[in-house]
Amino acid sequence: MLLLRGWIIVAALAVPGLSLHPEVFALSRQASNDSQKPISHASQSLNGNSQPLQCFQVAQPVLGPTGPVYQADNEPGFDAVRSKDSCVVQLMSHSFGFSYGKPFVGHYTPPPACEFDRVIMNFTVSSSGRQFDRLALMFLNDTEVWRTSTAEPKPTPGIVWTYWKDMTEFLALWRSPQTIIFELGNLVDETYTGSFNCTLTATFFKSQVTRQHQGGTPADMIIPISAKNGASGKGSAWSLPSEQAVSTIYFPQHASRAVFSLSANGQMAEEFWWSNVLQSDVDTFNDTASSMPGLSPFREVQLYIDDQLAGVQWPFPVVFTGGVSPALHRPIVGLEAFDLREHEIDVSAWLPVLCDGQSHTFQIRVVGIDDDTAPASLSDKIDAYWVVTGKIFVWLDEPGSVTTGAAPKVDVPEPLLLISHQRQQDGHGVNELLDYSLRVRRAVSVTGEVRTQKGTYQAWWHQELTYSNLGHVSSFGTNQINRMTISGADEASGPRQYAKEYSYPLYANTSFSIGSDKSLTIEAELEQGLRLKTWGHAIFASGLEAFGAVSQDGNQPLGCKLETLRTGKAGFHQSGDRRRSSGSGWTRQDFYFGGIDSGSKDDVALYVRNVMAINDTVVSDREVSSRQGDSSGERTILRNDGKPATPSNSRQNAGQFAPPKGKHTLWGSWGESGHVVGLDEW
Repeated sequence: MLLLRGWIIVAALAVPGLSLHPEVFALSRQASNDSQKPISHASQSLNGNSQPLQCFQVAQPVLGPTGPVYQADNEPGFDAVRSKDSCVVQLMSHSFGFSYGKPFVGHYTPPPACEFDRVIMNFTVSSSGRQFDRLALMFLNDTEVWRTSTAEPKPTPGIVWTYWKDMTEFLALWRSPQTIIFELGNLVDETYTGSFNCTLTATFFKSQVTRQHQGGTPADMIIPISAKNGASGKGSAWSLPSEQAVSTIYFPQHASRAVFSLSANGQMAEEFWWSNVLQSDVDTFNDTASSMPGLSPFREVQLYIDDQLAGVQWPFPVVFTGGVSPALHRPIVGLEAFDLREHEIDVSAWLPVLCDGQSHTFQIRVVGIDDDTAPASLSDKIDAYWVVTGKIFVWLDEPGSVTTGAAPKVDVPEPLLLISHQRQQDGHGVNELLDYSLRVRRAVSVTGEVRTQKGTYQAWWHQELTYSNLGHVSSFGTNQINRMTISGADEASGPRQYAKEYSYPLYANTSFSIGSDKSLTIEAELEQGLRLKTWGHAIFASGLEAFGAVSQDGNQPLGCKLETLRTGKAGFHQSGDRRRSSGSGWTRQDFYFGGIDSGSKDDVALYVRNVMAINDTVVSDREVSSRQGDSSGERTILRNDGKPATPSNSRQNAGQFAPPKGKHTLWGSWGESGHVVGLDEW
């Protein structure tokens, strides 16, 4: 989908053939089993359109049977997943054409005579033609296990991409037969011609890599919190606000630990929630543009247990591959576009209540902020729609035991909201400018004493979150700038320790114009970052597994640090009859992943990638991977690592969409440009 005027979603525009550059830069890598050998990359500059464009998401490798498996390893039968002790199973081979309400339904049986304690998946997709980006959800029975989205295709030979995903956290499901339901709603007609041809395989294997940094032993059971439509061959996600996301369950009475996982993202009118305006300002530019989406540029995903707030998620602002301006996302897709991250909330403090043998309700809500009446407050009257599910990872004591204790103490004060806004009119009294500011602070604390078969422990879940968004709409509603930062820290204490710090800075500057012939022109600049630090026993794989990481004392679980910054500029033009379109742009991403000891401020670089693309072509790509985490295990790949030139056939002014000059350092541009909103004033 496109973001028009920063706040209107244009669902009627197809965006074919955005590239003006005739070359396609195809990359492939065959990883070596020996960490001392260089990774072999083949790069080829292809004249014409003889090969599909390879799209990719920059991410750290996953652990395979013989070592790290890198995201550029794009063959389902790739050697890194082949070993005498591994088993490869094809889960799906399917083409999604006109597929709304028609998911793929298949059946999984654990591979016979195959011992495994780890599972990774390979998802490979090809497409050609004209099509929007689409959201996809994978379920095992009623449990959502993965959420991804598609790249936007181009005319023949089209595009192709592969993503490797660690699925080890779902061992409790992989060990028994499951119904696989894969939803990828797509539309194919005379205008939208692109189908998505998908192959999904899973590799099962045993590994000597310790699980101490991934939740210790895997969960004994996983309870879906979903619409539970699996028996009818349908996906089990809820759509908010049209549905209520409530599930009533009976909890196992011998549970010793429980962690809830939230999966939620906005679609359609809620896809660009972070660019919305205050509810009191939605009609500011009615006379010159149109009404704007409201309820503020803030969203909170809430978990309720028996009608009590148990934890929250402030969602990461995923920009899908058609978002803001399509030329920003080809071939380097946006952060998390191929792998939407879930959020963990430890609910172990609730076990004395949940294990009483009675039914209990779990509910997911999504709220914005309504400032139409004073004082401003949280409101669930959001637009359509949010796609949400949840699940509970549960560890069990011996059957027959009963977990008891005291009901948890829940301390969740109302969030602090600071709001300001101002309009400016021209000499004729017409609204020309709108400035608005929103700052939010929130704390959540849940504590309780839990008595299990193995002893008594104090359970604690604590969250501290801050949010800031400065919005500026000018030129009578045709230009919009947003500077947003979300920061948070989560911590769980109990049978397992877990802590996470995260920050999501975003800067977006978009403008549009409509010609007398109804042609559309969009110019956009997007800078987006992601910072994650995780310590202790997280549920989901972090990437440390691929490097065989162990802590210095051999006992403390490791932590990891991920930092990435993605910047770009793009232009887009579409004819008034919507039959012709063109675009140009550049995107650069710097990615760092390292390991840290629990409580240590020092980190060791494990994987680094710096990549840049101009008009569908990767012009520089540097990748460093260290198996041991020191220089002796370093492997470096340099491809065309010179200063990229501005494309001579760019539709726009050469300087306008030229990449920044000079050396770029990770996160350096944020401080230099002043785009990111600081939270120092708190």
